[in-house]
Amino acid sequence: MANSEYEYVRHFEQPDTLPPSNWIIVRIDGRGFSKLSAKYAFAKPNDKRALDLMNAAAVETVRALFDVVLAYGQSDEYSFVFHEACTLFDRRAAKLATTVATLFTAEYCMLWPTFFPDTPLTRPWPTFDGRCVAYPKRRILRDYLSWRQADCHVNNLYNTTFWALVLKGEMGNREAEEALKGTLARDKNEILWSRFGVNYNDEEVVFRKGTVVYRKLEGVGPLGGSSRTQVEKERKRKMKAEIAVEHVDIIGDGFWEERPYILAGKRGASEEE
Repeated sequence: MANSEYEYVRHFEQPDTLPPSNWIIVRIDGRGFSKLSAKYAFAKPNDKRALDLMNAAAVETVRALFDVVLAYGQSDEYSFVFHEACTLFDRRAAKLATTVATLFTAEYCMLWPTFFPDTPLTRPWPTFDGRCVAYPKRRILRDYLSWRQADCHVNNLYNTTFWALVLKGEMGNREAEEALKGTLARDKNEILWSRFGVNYNDEEVVFRKGTVVYRKLEGVGPLGGSSRTQVEKERKRKMKAEIAVEHVDIIGDGFWEERPYILAGKRGASEEE
């Protein structure tokens, strides 16, 4: 860029580089999705087509960004995990957040006809915002993902019970809200079973657990190193890998013990937590 008398304006830009050796989460959320779900008459409490669309957009986002080691989604949000050694955009928060949000938004809009073939997408288009958070330890990163999956369960149990009262129990929205005020999980389960014959544990697992997206790299150890050749080999390996979409528990240790490579450091999964 040529020097000019106006170049001083660059000094107003604020540095936003995230600290090294931290796992980076970019969480995207749908903007105004309550209105969007009403506009396109999404089924309540869950619209499988809408969740499948979210998951398909997440898969393409993961495919495009090989620095992402895992993504977890529920409702209209998705969290993308960047490896602690990630150097993409020099770890600049704004660059990472806007890249993920715009990429996901573009995929969501382009894939819409696949899942809603009889419902044309019109303005205002769906959009997603994004934010970055850095976590210094794997344990804290896992706690974050556990928090999001626990949130999925809590919200889905509430919504399942709420819409059962409204759609099957013929309550008004406010009446249903009052009926659920102060209730615990066991109370909601009792309402579903005693009044509507619904066993919450029989609800589709995608509704209860959310969705995990990751690359299958079983049997392949970390390549290690940071030379250009090694980085390129790592990129090609990840770009060729199958992308898995699963609805499983990630709060317990089972998922991680069976797939230690997901959160492995450059020297392997046994590094200090």
